[in-house]
Amino acid sequence: MPGTTIPPVSHYVPAPTTKEELEWADLPIIDLSKASTPEGREALAPQVRDAMRTFGFMYVINHGLTKEQNERIFDIADVPFAQVPDDEKKQFSYDIKATGLYKGYKLRQYWHIDNGVRDQIEHYNLHRATYKQDHPKALQPFLPEIRAFAEYNHYNILHPLLRLLARGMELPEDTFVNFHGFDRKGEGWIRFMKYYPRTKEDEEKTKNVWLKGHKDFGTLTILWSQPVSALQILFPDSKWRWIKHIDNALVINAGEAMEFLSGGFYKGTIHRVRQPPVDQQGYARLGVFYFALSDDDVRLAPLLASPALQRAGVDRRWDDDALTPTMETWRKGRTSAYGTTQLKKTDDVVEEEVIDGVVVKHYN
Repeated sequence: MPGTTIPPVSHYVPAPTTKEELEWADLPIIDLSKASTPEGREALAPQVRDAMRTFGFMYVINHGLTKEQNERIFDIADVPFAQVPDDEKKQFSYDIKATGLYKGYKLRQYWHIDNGVRDQIEHYNLHRATYKQDHPKALQPFLPEIRAFAEYNHYNILHPLLRLLARGMELPEDTFVNFHGFDRKGEGWIRFMKYYPRTKEDEEKTKNVWLKGHKDFGTLTILWSQPVSALQILFPDSKWRWIKHIDNALVINAGEAMEFLSGGFYKGTIHRVRQPPVDQQGYARLGVFYFALSDDDVRLAPLLASPALQRAGVDRRWDDDALTPTMETWRKGRTSAYGTTQLKKTDDVVEEEVIDGVVVKHYN
């Protein structure tokens, strides 16, 4: 993060941490500071491997940014929502369905949730390069910091984790790193995201679900932990459990692209966002994410050179490798369809759609 004089920004005050006793997800906690040495990576690799095979989620601590730097990025994250007028927001919103691209604003009520209820979620998306798009006036003073934050996520968090995941599959350390070039053609991005409270009627119609159960479509998602409890993951026993806030920690999850590349060795896990517990209802939920995707030209076929994958067995999503989509094709299809297509109900819980020959499930 830049150490020179930085522009002032209003301080964002998050909600207090919930005092309710929820059924928390008991996930592994990975100390990323140990990844700086070969010995540390050797010790961490089986921990990360087991976390992503069993849960598809884990916490990461000691990532290198201070609590003050963490607070600063959340202050900046609120700028696109609190300091940009609605008319200007519309100037920086784009046709997601037509472009298959998250760029600028996704405004509220774009996605259909259930029973005629549309979302109350707003987000602002910045390509990791930050300067490849225009931005609202209020955000422009902070672009150097956001760019530095994107680079930090990419090189200091994503790449170390990718090396550990490659070790877990007994592949050369840089196997996944080589698919994730910061300056190559691709669509990894920073997302600032704000969930707003909904009416009682909307909560009843959606069974308190704010964002349907789904898998992310990229390789890894880096979520900067924040105190409003709303994120849940679907455990192997079919129970939803809550993600607990840990100060200045990260929540990491694998996406579909990682599942495809690893031949099912690593699992993308179904997760959803629902109404927070009673003592946090009425508060907005501000999120900061780094969504990692492989380079656009990477074909999402299993890495069959992995001895670990050969022993575990390969889960092929496409019978013919020639039909396997590239990252660009997959991300465009998933982005265009999400929240806008007619889903097929298979039961009271699961709805499905087919994208590039793969059944994509959504959970209510």
